[in-house]
Amino acid sequence: MDLAALKTQLKNFVQSMFEEGVLDNQFSQIQALQDSTNPNFVEEVITLFCNDAERIINEINRNLGYQNVDFSNLDSYVHQLKGSSSSIGANRLKLACANLRQASDERNKEGCLQALQLITCEYCLLRRKFQALLHLERSIVELETNQK
Repeated sequence: MDLAALKTQLKNFVQSMFEEGVLDNQFSQIQALQDSTNPNFVEEVITLFCNDAERIINEINRNLGYQNVDFSNLDSYVHQLKGSSSSIGANRLKLACANLRQASDERNKEGCLQALQLITCEYCLLRRKFQALLHLERSIVELETNQK
């Protein structure tokens, strides 16, 4: 596939993520920071986000596994995940965090478990889409490098 076609495919793929509500305009800001001096910026940000999100989701899961949930500790993790999601533009994941935060505020363990299930689903969807996006990004960088 030629470079122009790959760039169009990437643009359309990201646009579909916006249309699905998976991403919001914050992600556009991250993309705008990538240039020829830092061609892997988006990949680095996504990788850091995914590593952090997985760690936090595991901590939330562990916390909810206890008989007596420490809701203040849980709230701290939810706040971190919501902030990270907001920073990268992960709109649907951010909204799912709001559901968990509400259930945590209500000290509703069952509601927290349901919200965590939604968070996990949204994160898995986002991670799959990010992997596809990064594959396109790498292909573009490789073609650009080979053309020099």
